[in-house]
Amino acid sequence: MKIYLDHIGIACENLEDSSGFWKLLGLIQGEDELVEDQGVTTRFFSTSDNDPKTPKIELLEPTSEDTPIGKFLSKKGPGVQQVCFRVENIVECIRILIDNGIKMIDEIPRKGAHGARIAFVHPKSTGGVLVELSQY
Repeated sequence: MKIYLDHIGIACENLEDSSGFWKLLGLIQGEDELVEDQGVTTRFFSTSDNDPKTPKIELLEPTSEDTPIGKFLSKKGPGVQQVCFRVENIVECIRILIDNGIKMIDEIPRKGAHGARIAFVHPKSTGGVLVELSQY
């Protein structure tokens, strides 16, 4: 099964305040998207607007303090929140991980940004890194 680095998610208090560096660096800003199920507004930055497989930076602004990103910010402050890998078949990938003793936060994919199906791997199984899996 093929796997690609999709994006690195960075929790921030405010999308506008956190975007300056990425714009200055020359990354191309995408459209903001409210993902109500997760209580977050996302903003993606890319090095290419022509290749959807190009890894991106995702800024994550919480809609309130009691959302996963809001709780992350109050506990750890702004910074890298997760690393996301795009997979060809998320259901099969989850099955393989579970069959090999990996602890999942999501055993069934749910809706993420841009209509992707996503699932999170528990940091206890990854050396402390929250890993997101996505399938478009």
